[in-house]
Amino acid sequence: MKQKKVVILGGGGFIGGHLAKRLKDEGCHVRVADIKNHEFFDHQEICHEFIKADLRDPKFVELVIPDKVDEVYQLAADMGGAGYIFTGENDANVMHNSALINLNVVHQCSIKKVGRVFYSSSACMYPEYNQNDPDNPNCEESSAYPANPDSEYGWEKLFSERLFLAFNRNYNLDVRVARFHNIFGPQGTWTGGKEKAPAAMLRKAAETGSNASFEVWGDGLQTRSFLYIDECIESVLRQMNSDFIGPVNIGSEEMVTINKLAEMAISISNKNISFHNIDGKEFQEKYGYECPVGVRGRNSDNKLFKSKIGWEPQKPLFDGLVETYPWILEQVEKQK
Repeated sequence: MKQKKVVILGGGGFIGGHLAKRLKDEGCHVRVADIKNHEFFDHQEICHEFIKADLRDPKFVELVIPDKVDEVYQLAADMGGAGYIFTGENDANVMHNSALINLNVVHQCSIKKVGRVFYSSSACMYPEYNQNDPDNPNCEESSAYPANPDSEYGWEKLFSERLFLAFNRNYNLDVRVARFHNIFGPQGTWTGGKEKAPAAMLRKAAETGSNASFEVWGDGLQTRSFLYIDECIESVLRQMNSDFIGPVNIGSEEMVTINKLAEMAISISNKNISFHNIDGKEFQEKYGYECPVGVRGRNSDNKLFKSKIGWEPQKPLFDGLVETYPWILEQVEKQK
């Protein structure tokens, strides 16, 4: 049987690294391209070839995508957690860098007659007006329009979804488009401002000494759902092996408040610690910018994924946090 050849763009990142490892373990020939080395995986563990490349440059994209390769996974983007996306300070770079990458990638995939292309969009493209009620957010796929994402990151993701779907219509490029909802787990960004909320809470719990307290941004009543990395990868591969183009949500339907997430992190740490909320004027005075908390409520709606692909994630959030905490604790100890 012919060995499947895949290219993972952004494989130096969290989700890309896990995806590369899974596909290599399954016997695929895996080429990874990224502007940076993977910080936590040894390259030999996740791929056969690692090409360090700036995918904003069309010449590099032409180099890393070979003719008629079986699959390309486009995960490369300029992104991060709330501290990166919602301050407004990175808007130009986020839009410019990610849009350039996607324009280059979809063009080369079309020219090179790639077998199938996966594009990772984000739940950040959903309209802000449907996410004002923390108890009843609407992130059904059909709710995307009229468009009004809450960040420039979300606007770029929406544009790039349309870009890949246009190449599907006009050039018969076989694409799959999915909207990720807050993926977390080991071997991901855990500090520095680009980390997502689960990593941030687990890190703060790991760093905080006995009888002390750590900060939770905002009033903590904003809601989110978080999907463990292994279930994200399983969802991606199931969609790629299906005939459903998308866009479709890849996420968990287990919605929690950010305060509840903090409570879970403290429980897992087994420490006698607490947290306190920091919002509004206090946050502005301390950090010099508005508290970057995003929309009030967001939760994956998985009805479409279940109906089209016949599967859904099962792992409870708490179990995923339990599996992630030891790795984050190890990073904290190393940094000391």
